[in-house]
Amino acid sequence: MTTGEQTSDPAFELVTMGRVGIDIYPEQVGVELEDVTSFRKYLGGSATNVAVAASRLGHRSAVITRTGDDPFGRFVHRALASFGVDDRWVGTVPHLLTPVVFCEIFPPDDFPLYFYRLPTAPDLEISPDELDYDAIRAAEIFWVTLTGLSRSPSREAQLAALEARGRDRTTVLDLDYRPMFWHDEADATAQVAAALPQVSVVVGNREECRVAVGETEPEAAAKALHDAGVGLAVVKQGPAGVLGSRREPSGEEQVVVSPVPVEVVNGLGAGDAFGGALVHGLLAGTDLRTTLTLANAAGSYVAGQLSCADAMPTAEQLATYLEQNGPAR
Repeated sequence: MTTGEQTSDPAFELVTMGRVGIDIYPEQVGVELEDVTSFRKYLGGSATNVAVAASRLGHRSAVITRTGDDPFGRFVHRALASFGVDDRWVGTVPHLLTPVVFCEIFPPDDFPLYFYRLPTAPDLEISPDELDYDAIRAAEIFWVTLTGLSRSPSREAQLAALEARGRDRTTVLDLDYRPMFWHDEADATAQVAAALPQVSVVVGNREECRVAVGETEPEAAAKALHDAGVGLAVVKQGPAGVLGSRREPSGEEQVVVSPVPVEVVNGLGAGDAFGGALVHGLLAGTDLRTTLTLANAAGSYVAGQLSCADAMPTAEQLATYLEQNGPAR
């Protein structure tokens, strides 16, 4: 990653910043890792998956992250190119390896993850002086995750990016709380508080909202986020669907959208597909209910498949899927 690299290209519709890695998924479902006999590898990492999901839906996207200087790092660049995601800000950290993530698959709701990111991960080595602030400010949507705030220098880089951009354009914080990345929960809560003044949209499930603002009840969590200045709060409620709550000077709006039923194969990546479709709706200016219905459908679509990035639907696939399945009643 070139320090302070600037670009004169047209603005991206979406720039994400955060985690990347290689997902190593077993081909045997319902089998513990010690008994698995074969695996497949895929591009992974929450911020990266969201960029892929948006690109698959027709949007010009890029990701800010880092890999090791190794074969898996080269695979990341190749995979991003195949998905149409710009990789100009995917740098290398020569002394670290590209992270890998193993999972066990026990549908419908048990998918243990094993992150190999020690002593630290390349994507946590992004520093403030590496960022293209002009591109970050120019992007239609800028998307960051809580994980990027878990360690320095990534923490300082992400906060600098948020400060440079501000709330004038759509800036999203994906709570994406993973306990294994943090010294303690209180540290995560403090970093959410540091980021909230600079973001306009927050996405998280009920447990993530508890860590972020001390509330698990969806309406109370949304109110706490609004009181912190967030314009759009999206609270995922599992089988109860998703709450979207918007507070703007022109008024308030709140909707609850039912999930789209699916026979779950692998729940990992569903949230990132949801994120990509949320970006799609925000860019199109679609009404909140329609946007969240589409986002739920994208999450359902990916949950019915083994992979994450590779499973992200196109707009045509998503429209067909939603027409055939529809939200739960």
